[in-house]
Amino acid sequence: MVDDKKVNQVDDEGKGYGGGKGYELPLLLFAGFRTLIDRLHAELARQGHPDLRPAHGFAMQAIGAGGATASEVGRRLGVSKQAAGKTVDRLIALGYAARTDDPADARRKLVRLTPRGFDALRRSAAVFDELRAEWAQALGARRLGELESGLRTVVPPDAFRLDAAGWLGGS
Repeated sequence: MVDDKKVNQVDDEGKGYGGGKGYELPLLLFAGFRTLIDRLHAELARQGHPDLRPAHGFAMQAIGAGGATASEVGRRLGVSKQAAGKTVDRLIALGYAARTDDPADARRKLVRLTPRGFDALRRSAAVFDELRAEWAQALGARRLGELESGLRTVVPPDAFRLDAAGWLGGS
């Protein structure tokens, strides 16, 4: 539940949360997302990936299985080349990615995931499966399936993008 003291939310009727008001839907969706991501990172830390942050997961997805240039990572994330470069540098320092020569163009450097990076992504997928199972247990498999189906109905197919950080930051 959202703490009224921590949220700058105007409620002109003074009734607070729980009334099915429009502003509550995005807050609940975001809180659900945040809950899943926080639980994921706590488990990844327990499994040997304590330095990973949510931005790193988006960046590793942007790098992809085939690798990408820092500029491509920036475009995919919706951030500047410099911001992408900082994130890539951090992933390299943590052992999740490495810079390599681009076999198609000797002037370019590709960022590629390392075995540690692929391990983190595999573990993330497994943890998300576990978290989904917990939600199915709490809500019931049918209700969770209906929730997912309903969201697929209202969320456009092209909404699955990696540029959340840039979007939230106003880039």
